[in-house]
Amino acid sequence: MKHSPKIWPMICALTISFAGMAAGGMAQGATHLSEKQCRDLAAIKSHAPVTKEQNQSELAALRKAGYDPRRFDPHYPQNLHAAQHQVDRWYQAECPQAQHN
Repeated sequence: MKHSPKIWPMICALTISFAGMAAGGMAQGATHLSEKQCRDLAAIKSHAPVTKEQNQSELAALRKAGYDPRRFDPHYPQNLHAAQHQVDRWYQAECPQAQHN
């Protein structure tokens, strides 16, 4: 236990991290998708012509869900599909547009 004081900051940091994960990583009432992302995802789902801005909005949502296209991914396309499903769950839960579909 000679070096135990050095480990306390790490234990505190891990405790805070685990508490954040247990709480879902977001403040109560916070959403994963912005209003703009909800509108852009609704437009994409309606099969209207997609703009570059809408593509960027969708990519930002996928990144929030854990997908990073800049990184080599040995589990592509499974990780992309998992992120798409997560974004779709957020869309269904958080976007008023989803309630009308």
